[in-house]
Amino acid sequence: MEISVIIPAYNEEQSIGIVVKEIPSIVNEIVVVNNNSTDKTAEAAEAAGATVLFEEYQGYGAACLKGIEYLKTKNPDIVVFIDGDFSDYPEELEMLIEPIIKENYDFVLGSRVLGIREKGALPFQSRIGSIVAGFLMNIFWKIKYTDLGPFRAIKFDKLLRLEMEDKWYGWTIEMQIKAAYKKYKIKELPVKYRKRIGKSKVTGTLKGTVMASIIIIGTIFKFAIKLNIKQLFK
Repeated sequence: MEISVIIPAYNEEQSIGIVVKEIPSIVNEIVVVNNNSTDKTAEAAEAAGATVLFEEYQGYGAACLKGIEYLKTKNPDIVVFIDGDFSDYPEELEMLIEPIIKENYDFVLGSRVLGIREKGALPFQSRIGSIVAGFLMNIFWKIKYTDLGPFRAIKFDKLLRLEMEDKWYGWTIEMQIKAAYKKYKIKELPVKYRKRIGKSKVTGTLKGTVMASIIIIGTIFKFAIKLNIKQLFK
């Protein structure tokens, strides 16, 4: 099977090369989307062997969308998303894709909450955010998610059918909501998690935490209304 990896990256010069090099060799192509970085993220990623794209619009989702658009010309079987800060363990990629290959799952989410975490790696506000988001998604879509983690694998054709649109922090939760709505075969697996290299752009600041929380909760209610209306007119 053709496997591709998308890594959205903003100012990850110190870590991106390590992440790229530690991704298992079963991956056919690693795509790093340089999201308007002001450091040498692009140069470090390219030196490590990644395909480097540039996305000027500043946003996690925008970088992921750029990677997806590029992969449409490649049409891989599976795409894996992972952050470029080395907080996840790239070698666990093989574990994430196994249920897709062997058990025909559509979407596999790496849960930091279920896995082993380095002390201080997953801030309190992130854990609370996952609990609240998981509770709301269970109410609206009868799905039990424990985390909104970025490390995830999905069949590429199934990903395209989700018609992803969020350009900011709502990207990960949008994917989870739409996958549940479309009744994809979903599995969560525990993944290890460590302190990232460098400072988080989201939970590392009060402004980033508040903004992400507002966007995530807003995304849930937006799709609760949008998808329910869509269901009425089917």
